[in-house]
Amino acid sequence: MKRLALILCLLAAPVLAVEPSEMLADPVLEARAQALDQELRCVKCQSEAIASSNAAWAADARVLVRELIADGKSDAEVMDFFVDRYGEYVRMRPAARGAGLVLWIAAPLMLLGGIGIAALTLRRRRAAPEVAALSADEQAHLDELLDS
Repeated sequence: MKRLALILCLLAAPVLAVEPSEMLADPVLEARAQALDQELRCVKCQSEAIASSNAAWAADARVLVRELIADGKSDAEVMDFFVDRYGEYVRMRPAARGAGLVLWIAAPLMLLGGIGIAALTLRRRRAAPEVAALSADEQAHLDELLDS
């Protein structure tokens, strides 16, 4: 029972991040704001979206998102505002252009490279020639060297 209560509290924690005073009266605009909150990274927490962060910066960012939306800005304009101010890092999913393109391409290339190296290693291991046993003279010479 305690585990269930703990799980429910952890699941409800992100809901507590957006305070009622931050919410817009228009449900359509609020839905847009919440979607943008999921796309913007908290620069203090660095691994959370501003929607689930309780940091003061995230609260200010949520308010700013709602102000920009209320001023008639599009989602792209709001995102561009934050990217211009805080850099591409503020996006939870970096754009696939410029330096962000490296992030999108690096992981698959590294995976393919690792598979290629593993395949070459296995191929070489299979193709290695069998080592012949020592002849009687070679074994006697080895025994003589080891005894001395």
